[in-house]
Amino acid sequence: MNYQDRWLLPAGITESLPNEAAFLEQLRRRFIDLFASWGYELVIPPMIEYIESLLPPASGRSLELQTFKLTDQVSGRLLGVRADMTPQVARIDAHHLKREAPSRLCYLGTVLHTRPNNFASSRAPMQMGAELYGYKGIAGDVEIISLMLAMFEEIQLQDFCIDIGHVQIYQALVDAAQLDAEQQASLLAAVKTKARAEVADLLQAWQLPAQQQDMLLALLDLHGDAEVLTQARQRLAAAPAVVHQALDDLQHLHQQLPAHITCHFDLAESRGYRYHSGVVFAVYIEGQGQAIAKGGRYDGLCKLYGRDRPATGFSTNLRLLASLLTTQASAAHTAIFAPASDDAGLKQRVAELRAAGEIVINGLPEQSGTPQEMGCNRELRYLDAEWQLVTL
Repeated sequence: MNYQDRWLLPAGITESLPNEAAFLEQLRRRFIDLFASWGYELVIPPMIEYIESLLPPASGRSLELQTFKLTDQVSGRLLGVRADMTPQVARIDAHHLKREAPSRLCYLGTVLHTRPNNFASSRAPMQMGAELYGYKGIAGDVEIISLMLAMFEEIQLQDFCIDIGHVQIYQALVDAAQLDAEQQASLLAAVKTKARAEVADLLQAWQLPAQQQDMLLALLDLHGDAEVLTQARQRLAAAPAVVHQALDDLQHLHQQLPAHITCHFDLAESRGYRYHSGVVFAVYIEGQGQAIAKGGRYDGLCKLYGRDRPATGFSTNLRLLASLLTTQASAAHTAIFAPASDDAGLKQRVAELRAAGEIVINGLPEQSGTPQEMGCNRELRYLDAEWQLVTL
């Protein structure tokens, strides 16, 4: 390693310089205040935990692979650096709060991934989200998605599409087919890529009843606008009752969302189905290869922490949201310069300006650089026996 390479950051790791950091902090405050206005309380989970707590069995193999691990020099136990804050918040609700009434919690913090999720994406996203615990009905999912939409409205983010599915539709049909673990894995891989010919070959090879084959194949066609839900009631008429309840939930969800929101339904959605248990959703915007927010219902996760609590929520990457905005607030050239002086009147004037919300930068004796170079567009000058603001 040469001398200059010592200052390089690892691949996928970024830092924020003053203007970006100020903008991110501004967004953070606005979102946390928004969540609070809906009754969502802020929690701050630790960056590092015992690996058993960070990776409960339902979290899946992908999260385990994304988690950095190290040995605790105090206890000798294996630790993990959080790659997802959702299990941490579930632990807090189940193990610490122990409420009977629904809990509304929100969070914001950096997570660390062993590898980027997408090409050139960050390995240290600023994960922000909200979770609703203790309520099983579809009204909880409606609230979570509505809060997410309120967050987008707060920053005037438009022209996005919500991709919505329900993992119980796929899972119920698979359960009814009584496939073994190996068969389920093969079918899931084919369904994820919507490889219709491959799915058809698998179902025929397993000699499933024609009706079950037709319904599983129908899932590959059932994607599009809300009309898909009507088509599904016809093509999945013989499906188990849980499928029809899931369709009812999706219909109700769609009716509760604002009419101008673009929704895309995909009834073959199996993203994270081992982790989620009901409605799942992801938000996409043109020009972004990855979802800008995602979430869903994950009943059962809290049970791993001692309490069987239904749960639903969403998360996003604050850095990614900030990058989508065309204008960024900047602290540059908005401050006031106060000359180096021990004058009591100057100190009083500086205190008054700061109390009024102004940024005042004190000059230092014999310092180099101009006020403008320090981001000042005004300065205090002693004129007519008082300290006055003068535009630079």
